[in-house]
Amino acid sequence: MNTGGKDLDLASLRGKIVLLDFWTFCCINCLHVLDELRPLEEKYSDVLVTIGVHSPKFEHEAKKEALEAAVERYEIEHPVLDDPELMTWQAYTARAWPTLVVVDPEGYIVAHLSGEGHAAGLESLVEELIEEHDAKGTLHRGDGPYVAPPAREGDLRFPGSAIELPDGQFLVVDSGHHRLTIMDTDLVTKVGQIGSGKRGFADGDAETAQFNEPQGAAVVPAHIAEKIGYDVLVADTVNHRLRGVNTATGEVTTVAGNGVQRLLDAERARLQDAGWARELGENATELSLSSPWDLAWAEKAGRFIVAMAGTHQIFGFDPIKAEVTLEAGSGIEGLDDGTADVAMFAQPSGVDVDANGDVWIADSETSAVRVLRLGEDGTVAKVETATGLGLFDFGFRDGPADEARLQHPLGVSVLPDGSVAIADTYNGAVRRYDPATHTVGTLAEGLQEPAEVLVDHSVDGDPVLLVVETNQHQLVRVPLPKEATTVDRGASQTQRPKTLVKPGQHKLTARFTAPVGQKLDYRWGDPTQLQVSASPEELILEGAGTSQGLVRELVLNPEITEGVLHITARAAACDGEEGQEIPDHAACHLYQQDWGIPVQLDDAGEDHLELDLRGLN
Repeated sequence: MNTGGKDLDLASLRGKIVLLDFWTFCCINCLHVLDELRPLEEKYSDVLVTIGVHSPKFEHEAKKEALEAAVERYEIEHPVLDDPELMTWQAYTARAWPTLVVVDPEGYIVAHLSGEGHAAGLESLVEELIEEHDAKGTLHRGDGPYVAPPAREGDLRFPGSAIELPDGQFLVVDSGHHRLTIMDTDLVTKVGQIGSGKRGFADGDAETAQFNEPQGAAVVPAHIAEKIGYDVLVADTVNHRLRGVNTATGEVTTVAGNGVQRLLDAERARLQDAGWARELGENATELSLSSPWDLAWAEKAGRFIVAMAGTHQIFGFDPIKAEVTLEAGSGIEGLDDGTADVAMFAQPSGVDVDANGDVWIADSETSAVRVLRLGEDGTVAKVETATGLGLFDFGFRDGPADEARLQHPLGVSVLPDGSVAIADTYNGAVRRYDPATHTVGTLAEGLQEPAEVLVDHSVDGDPVLLVVETNQHQLVRVPLPKEATTVDRGASQTQRPKTLVKPGQHKLTARFTAPVGQKLDYRWGDPTQLQVSASPEELILEGAGTSQGLVRELVLNPEITEGVLHITARAAACDGEEGQEIPDHAACHLYQQDWGIPVQLDDAGEDHLELDLRGLN
């Protein structure tokens, strides 16, 4: 895709520095990498060719039309190879989303990187390769193979969500246009817009303000709005900020976030050192956030609850105090219930609050719906899973919630009877979870990536559902049936090649080489860490847990035939030269990747596993 219909091979790219970006469009870390690469692609457009290799996680992502929509939606300005069977993924030994592979102008692989946050290191590597291959005469400058697709017309472009304003009109978070669009009650007539429509960041009036792929919004309670000067709060996702909007004047202000993406282990390391702490202790506009996706006002908590997709956590925002809090989530990607400090989420996306004050979360990467039970003091007492099994389990199955399956849901909305409507995005459906019977049913089907669903009270008679149908660029009304239907199209698991491993002693190594101009930061001890677990837990007899260092000796249970190894590697490097002390005010960089590696135990398998956090050849 994005080549004007031409096929590409490595021979046609000889003389260019080629960056293969293995991604899947459900993955927030992959979306972060797309944005990290934009400045590099622009700066080195005459020598660097990025090829996106889309190797899907979910069944829906393997559909060509779904990928075409994602390439358009995220404004990807490089060629994209559709790899639905993960053949190219296997050829380059990718093991995680995202993975980056750098090929030099002579066709040799020179770097294999996992995770995000590699932009500075990539720039250093590209500069080295330019200097080397300029001198050898093997670097060919000139335009790359990218061909821009035709622009889409229309009032809405890949809308992410919508809210009903007090006057009955709808404010649409028009993600693809990087703005807010106000639609009349007919859902067709555009009444106005807030934001210039140009990707970027700027506060100001309705014509000059800029957003970057905003996804969620919520109405501010009237008694609070009159004190703070804005009546809508917006999750400005790619800007990593919360924005306050005065819908009467069109004025946009930044109320939280400094625009620098918060990396997972920055907060995690602090919590591990200091114990669980809700108060982040920073001015809201000086604090780093990471892809806030949606939010809702929780009266019992006295703050907005924010789905912080980029760190797999739930944050809070008090608009009166301008204070950001950490409400729940260890920051480890996964599905685990319990108290706020140990609970795990995976790219939480949709948020709504029920009449009891409990908070419902669409936990997209685990295809789950979670609920935060708030205590009398408004803090999260415990986290529970309503339906969903884990990172690699999905499907389209109704029935008992413990057996039901969703596929990457992005939105939730509490219905008048206390049940929860679910925008089951990749199944193209609206589902319903009934907490009274602990069952899942289907309310509507045949939609194109519905991202949000809400109860529409603007029409006479019985309430209806208003669905944000992202890939049809529209809002649609759907009758709210009295009873949900029961659908069963089966349960699935993410299919990736299994790695053959030998039972017994097994050595695990995560390779990390700091970029040129950076060095590992040993000022507070070993700056690297491995966290290892397994599904089932019995797969690892010895060696599970968290410890410093990037090498671990495991003992794998010979009685378990297959499972998944869950591995998180982290490393901290700061600007500085080898042999010299790191200056007190040096910029530091945190590298992290989570792997879920399916394994099959076999005596013919390997007794060691090497992973690249940042490996150079």
